[in-house]
Amino acid sequence: MLRKLLDRLHPAFSKGSKLEKLYPMYEAIDTFLYTPSDTTKGASHVRDGMNLKRMMSLVVVALAPCFFMALDNTGYQANLAIANGQGTPIEGWREDVMTALGRGHDPASFVDNMVLGALFFIPVYFVTVAVGGAWEGLFASVRKHEINEGFLVTSALFPLTLPPTIPLWQVALGISFGVVIGKEIYGGIGKNFLNPALTGRAFLYFAYPTQLTGMTIWTAADGFSAATPLGAMASAQVSDTIPALTGYSWLDCFFGYIQGSMGESSTLACLLGAVLLISVGIGSWRVMAGVVSGAFVTSGLFWIFSGNATQNAMMTLNPFWHFVIGGFAFGTVYMATDPVSAAMTDVGRWFYGILIGVMTILIRVINPAFPEGIMLAILFGNTFAPLIDYFVVQANIKRREARYAA
Repeated sequence: MLRKLLDRLHPAFSKGSKLEKLYPMYEAIDTFLYTPSDTTKGASHVRDGMNLKRMMSLVVVALAPCFFMALDNTGYQANLAIANGQGTPIEGWREDVMTALGRGHDPASFVDNMVLGALFFIPVYFVTVAVGGAWEGLFASVRKHEINEGFLVTSALFPLTLPPTIPLWQVALGISFGVVIGKEIYGGIGKNFLNPALTGRAFLYFAYPTQLTGMTIWTAADGFSAATPLGAMASAQVSDTIPALTGYSWLDCFFGYIQGSMGESSTLACLLGAVLLISVGIGSWRVMAGVVSGAFVTSGLFWIFSGNATQNAMMTLNPFWHFVIGGFAFGTVYMATDPVSAAMTDVGRWFYGILIGVMTILIRVINPAFPEGIMLAILFGNTFAPLIDYFVVQANIKRREARYAA
């Protein structure tokens, strides 16, 4: 029935019809639900089982553990604060929905946590899809080409990097900047050199620093404020530790039941996604290994040689803590491995990943004004990725010329 309905609507959007300019919107819905009717079938074509649509769909599947944490941990942190008398439920339609569903604020209740978390995450996600999708449709209509599946991943990544209490108008502004400035002005997917989701997040980070880095934004409860482990260490004394400052152990940070952006808090969730991305050949293990090794060596050097000569607590932080706090794991697995904005050559991916890892620690440690270094480090790496590939290719050409020169 659905297939017949789409076929009946097709003439209304075809070339020469009144709704011709809206054909990209029709085509996007059609190809999202069904296999495109126009496919290459000749024997002269080499066909691959992994096309763009499957690739983007698998990335979204790999994000499923982070979506789960976005709901569960958001609700858990709010319900825990409310149950401890440190905060009160945020007034408004969300509390009305909780009451209508017969749910309370018990942090031990999985359902209570998931429902409350969904009431904060889903509106952010819907605004991202609606506003970002509108920009995608507009540019596709003007350029007269189909809506690319790349936005499916951008719309999934962007809300996961945001705090639960962010105003929805800021969500709309951020995704607009990411899609238009980070991608479309360069020609769309495949031509952008910056990660669109990260570009939008960086814009909000600098345009509205209070709403993106303050202590009151991480927990969906009124009258309660708490710092993230990374934020706490950025302003700590050299003798302080994360467990002493926040009450979180290393395992707490690894599993992700801590303060932070909705989908970035769990290293375990990101590792599950990394296994899928690497196994299907979408995420580059070289980039991931490069980021981890660069960060480990740099933070290890600070840790070993800092001694008692520093008042910077981040310099004395054990390297293993860097992997489980902030958005390090999320950025390493899902952002740095973006196939469009990352390095393309195998050797280049190592240099690209190491550059991001080193810059992450340098930003975190040397500049405490920006405690979350992975976001800026990846954007920095994006700008150098074409140059890295150029030098790798030129080195290969020179090596082959020397080998085969007559």
